[in-house]
Amino acid sequence: GTALAVDDLNAAGGVLGKKIQLLTEDDQSQAGQPATVVRKLISSDDVVAVLGEVASSKSLEAAPICQQSRIPMISPASTNPKVTEAGDYIFRVCFIDPFQGTVMANFARKTLKLQNAAVLTDVKSDYSLGLAKFFKAGFTADGGKIVAEQNYSAGDKDFNAQLTAIKAANPDGIFLPGYYTEVGLIALQARQLGITCPIFGGDGWESSSLVPIGGKALEGCYFSTHFSPQSTSPVVQNFVKEFKAKYDETPDAMAALGYDSAMILADAMKRAGSTDGAKVRDALAATKNFHGVTGDITMDPNRNASKPAVILTIKNGEFKYVETIAP
Repeated sequence: GTALAVDDLNAAGGVLGKKIQLLTEDDQSQAGQPATVVRKLISSDDVVAVLGEVASSKSLEAAPICQQSRIPMISPASTNPKVTEAGDYIFRVCFIDPFQGTVMANFARKTLKLQNAAVLTDVKSDYSLGLAKFFKAGFTADGGKIVAEQNYSAGDKDFNAQLTAIKAANPDGIFLPGYYTEVGLIALQARQLGITCPIFGGDGWESSSLVPIGGKALEGCYFSTHFSPQSTSPVVQNFVKEFKAKYDETPDAMAALGYDSAMILADAMKRAGSTDGAKVRDALAATKNFHGVTGDITMDPNRNASKPAVILTIKNGEFKYVETIAP
């Protein structure tokens, strides 16, 4: 998505009369690597801005370096509130976990009509812990009851002990704020144990790998995310068409957020009339009603994007649009 945005911008003449050069580094999603990669981009490659990371824990590592160097950083998809607290040069184009957790609590109570929920959290993930916290607060404030809480760690393969304890509590639904790698396995093992209630989670579910891992076990499950390619908005349909033509696949939320992160940066540079860090930062902070692929984006005073969330369900192995929930 980011690469497509850069191609679009350059085809339209670039920014401030110059072509954009996109440099990419792989931090392998390993602790320690985001800091190394961002230092290289800033000190060796002289970048004027950084787009990334996607995972909150990796963005938390990179953000202080960008802040110290006064290089604007925009995370496409890190939803943990702490990310932008690193300083005034750090932005994001996604909503944050307090909003996403509350959206899923409201969805669980109002749409799914759940009374009793279980929560299964990845204790190694800032993202999962944050989402679980805000879901529990919203669900209980609205009269729901949390009947079981269990933990796992990213990389685990066997969830039978946790799921057996959850089954004994007899919840109406299971909130699973994790990433797709474990989510698919957990759904499989839950169904094997005879747990039939809906399982639902956040945007960490979204990946083309989710259904190949979990298969039929995921039918009728739900997750919140940033974008649906089924949206009838002309901006979305144009993006989907262009993305399919270039990559021969349907874009997911990560691709859409990547696209928006690059476009919002270019828009700020044009308004700033400069690539100077402080000027671009000020222009980014002043972003209002930017018509992104993932919705209209306004930067709030904490440099977080105020924008809607989308709920998707899994039906016949495909992600289907359910509803949009505004902030």
